[in-house]
Formats: sequence, structure tokens, C-alpha cells
Amino acid sequence: MGVDYYKVLQVDKGAKDDDLKKAYRKLAMKWHPDKNPTNKKEAEAKFKQISEAYEVLSDPQKRAIYDQYGEEGLKGQVPPPGAGGPGGATFFQTGEGPNVFRFNPRDANDIFAEFFGSSSPFGGMGGIGMRGGSRSFGGMFGDDIFGSFGEGRPMSQGPRKALPIENKLPCSLEELYKGTTKKMKISREIADASGKTMPVEEILSIEIKPGWKKGTKITFPEKGNEQPGMIPADLVFVIDEKPHSTFTRDGNDLVVTQKISLAEALTGYTVHLTTLDGRNLTIPINNVIHPSYEEVLPREGMPIPKEPSRRGNLRIKFNIKFPARLTAEQKAGIKKLLGP
Repeated sequence: MGVDYYKVLQVDKGAKDDDLKKAYRKLAMKWHPDKNPTNKKEAEAKFKQISEAYEVLSDPQKRAIYDQYGEEGLKGQVPPPGAGGPGGATFFQTGEGPNVFRFNPRDANDIFAEFFGSSSPFGGMGGIGMRGGSRSFGGMFGDDIFGSFGEGRPMSQGPRKALPIENKLPCSLEELYKGTTKKMKISREIADASGKTMPVEEILSIEIKPGWKKGTKITFPEKGNEQPGMIPADLVFVIDEKPHSTFTRDGNDLVVTQKISLAEALTGYTVHLTTLDGRNLTIPINNVIHPSYEEVLPREGMPIPKEPSRRGNLRIKFNIKFPARLTAEQKAGIKKLLGP
């Protein structure tokens, strides 16, 4: 598995984006080399590893590859036989072709600067006046570091990064069940050495992993328009789930509701379903079906992204149609059949 990025950031495997940012801010400030002049070599190594862990876990595509193949696979080593991405696609190829995935970690100082507005907020601070005198490192970088500077607030002037550009990416339930690759054409402005901008078009390939949920984000760093004095914005695609005619999703479970008559509820009913991957299921139900009855089929729900061999359940609910009225003869007959 190599390096455990979750352990490096001190987060669990279900950590959300806010958890990752909070962990990065805390650890990056603790281990910044400029704050650790007496053990700078160790601090540099830890600072770099913290930045690399955040870069991987905050990017859904890199995180998906890391979760499946580990650090070795992420950094381009050949995965085990039969290992592949969603929908028959693969993240890896041998050789050096244009489609080979290669993870090259970003500069740790660049990531730090995006959070704090400078790659080193610790330098050049000695002359800041604090109530008639300069403030020492010990007082300035105490426990309340974020209270001193404001969390994420720029502390020096430099190129500002444009705000992320978010776009919805509608996906059918079948695509989220099986996984797929979507091609997105984008148009943006790029700048030449003189600062002159020109329009270009690019095709982005987005790997949708089986089981991904609404709200999952896929980030393409700095794919926004280039402008003088600005770092281009990240382009973020947010998974949106299209309504399905048969199934609804509840976490990792799939839910379907069948309309049946009262006679079918009392005497038995057979459910016929076509699954999201095209299989036909026949489920006979011999129990009496009451209004809150639920038939559960284990492992017929959505795939679980971090554990590809596991799936949620298929839950079948029932909407029982009761007769609007009964004749006296019908009531007498029902009492005779069902009475004590």
C-alpha cells in the first residue's frame, strides 16, 4: 500500500472536504520548515508528505485511484492483473502513451500559498509592531495561530487564485451503477508570454466510478481562464443524479415501490424487475403483505465505491390498493373467511 495518506492527515477514510482542509491547515502550520529551524530536514519531509496527502485525498479522481491501487498504483506502477477502472475503462497503461496516468505531486509551497496567501508566512514578521514592540515567534505562533492571522486569510501580496468554477454533471442511475467515462468539451482563454489571451478548446475525460453519489466533486486544477496577475480557477464538476422511472436511491440501497391489490397482498404476489445492469429478477412473495411490509434483496443495490466487492440492498416496498367500498355480502364473506 505504501504511504497511508489518511494516517498522514490524521483523518478517517470517510473524511469530507472540510475535514481534509481543517487537517491540512493544522498540520501544515505545525510542520512548515520555517517554523521548525532546529529540525528543518525532518519538517521539510513531513511538510511535503502532508501536502501530497492533501493533494491526493482532496481530488476525487486521485483519491479513487489511491483507494483502489495504493500509492504504488497512483505513481504509475503497473496494477495487478484484471485491475481496471469503471465501465471497462482503465486508469493505467504500460508504456509512455498520452493516456498513461502519471501522478506528479505539486510543489508543497504552492498548496500552502493557496490556503494562506504566501508560501512562507513566517518570514519577515519580526518587525511587526504589537502594542509598542515587535512580537516574537513564540507569541506570534502560539496555540491560536488562526486567531492571529484569520484562517486562510492572505498574509502577503501575490497572485490571487480565482474562485473555483462549479458545473453540474448530470448522470443517470445506470451510469452511477455501472460506471462510465464522460467527455466534456470546454472553452477557455489562455495567455501567451506577452499577456495576450486567446480562446482554446479542450476535451476533458471524466471517469465516473461505480457507486458515486450526488454531490461527488471532480476537480481539474487551474482549467479556468488565464488572466494577468491571477492563478486560473479550478474547474469542478459536481455529480448530479437524474430521476429514474423505477428506482430511487437511499444511500447505497435501491428502493422500488410496487402497486398491488388487496387480494394480491393477502394471497401472494410475484415481483418482476429489470435491474440497472439489465438482468431480469423474479421474486415470489408468499407472505401476507401489510402496508409497511418490505422485501429486502441483499447485495442488489448500488456498488460501494471504496469496497467494489460490496453492494447495498434492493428494498421492495408496496402500495396496496384498498377497495373504496364493499357490499354487505362481501363484508359477510370476508368476516367468514378471516374471522376468529
